[in-house]
Amino acid sequence: MSKKGVIFDWGGVLMRTVDPSGRRKWEHKLGLPPNAVDRAVHGSRSWRQAQSGIISDEEYWADVSDQLGLDEVQLAEFRRDYFGGDQLDEEMVRFIRGLRPAHRTALLSNASPQLTELLEQLGVTDAFDVVVISGLVGVQKPDPAIYQIVLERLGLLPEETIFVDDFIENIEAARDLGMDTLHFRAGMEWRGDLERQLGQ
Repeated sequence: MSKKGVIFDWGGVLMRTVDPSGRRKWEHKLGLPPNAVDRAVHGSRSWRQAQSGIISDEEYWADVSDQLGLDEVQLAEFRRDYFGGDQLDEEMVRFIRGLRPAHRTALLSNASPQLTELLEQLGVTDAFDVVVISGLVGVQKPDPAIYQIVLERLGLLPEETIFVDDFIENIEAARDLGMDTLHFRAGMEWRGDLERQLGQ
């Protein structure tokens, strides 16, 4: 069956950490072991709750602040440094824009509702026909329900789509539903792989 839609993940695919030095700076500053700030920001119970819409972004960041012992001023500086090494893949954004109108495009991300604001700030929201964020729909990948949500909003069948993600468990869940997939890894030749799958 011909492919009518492509669904992209956000973190680790379109937005990737290319320079973690800001994170390491805070570990040194706070006397923490390697990767401790990553665990506080993206490995905590509060992050999982924010991704499911159980708690607000404000409550989530208050918990990060408590974990790391930061005051309000320090937290603002920490957030700037933590995300300062992240970089949007502009080439992939151009590729996504070029897929339309022949194909429908979607973003499917496990993230808090704050991602909506970031997408607007970066000017990429309009690259997608559909944006599904776990914190807004109350379910996360690899739960099949979130894939069904994006498919319904696209108006496509699983076999009509290609799903791009960097976590193998998310890829496997998509495959189980009948979607074609591309397991993204940094440095891979993703464009050629996608073009082959699209028959271009």
